[in-house]
This record gives sequence, C-alpha cells and structure tokens, in this order.
Amino acid sequence: MEELLRRLALNDEKSVGMVLMSGSSPGGGMALVPKVDLLVRLGALVAVGAATASLRRTVQLALAAGASEAEIVGVLVAVAPTVGLARVVATAPKLATAIGYDTETDE
Repeated sequence: MEELLRRLALNDEKSVGMVLMSGSSPGGGMALVPKVDLLVRLGALVAVGAATASLRRTVQLALAAGASEAEIVGVLVAVAPTVGLARVVATAPKLATAIGYDTETDE
C-alpha cells in the first residue's frame, strides 16, 4: 500500500489509470470488501452532489453486496458533519428516490 500511495502521489499514469478504472490497487487486490467499498463510494457521491441516477446505481450495487437500507442512509448521516447541512438536505430526497422511497407523500 505504501508503494501505491507513492505512485499516486507522483501521478504515475499507469497506477492512476488502474485505480480510476477499477477502483482497486494495481496489484489487483481490493483493500475493502465490496459492501464497504460501495458505501464509501456512496459517501463520495454524496460529497460531490451526484445526480440521482449515480446514487441509484451505487445504491443498487450496495444492496446487492449486502448493505442494508439503514446502512445506506447511515452513510448520509456519517458524512453530514463534513459535507454540511445544505448538501445533506439537497441529497436526502435524491438518496430516498435511489432507495425507492416515496418522498412526496404527506404524513
């Protein structure tokens, strides 16, 4: 892992390309189990304000990898202190739609 960080810090084209294309290290090993990897990716999507379609695809993959809906919503809660209230409020309905919740109903 130290070598990977060194290569990425040096902007090694091959290493950067492999990480961006596959989400794994150039040695072929993933450092995270698939469910955790997808939850982390979901957190990154929340942080950048991704579109509903991107959230939906990652949610589907996370659910297929064994994540629960509570864990998916937990990602939003976990990143809230870092991304801020505005991002959380803007992303919550997108994430709800991605999960399949109806946010338009009155209670």
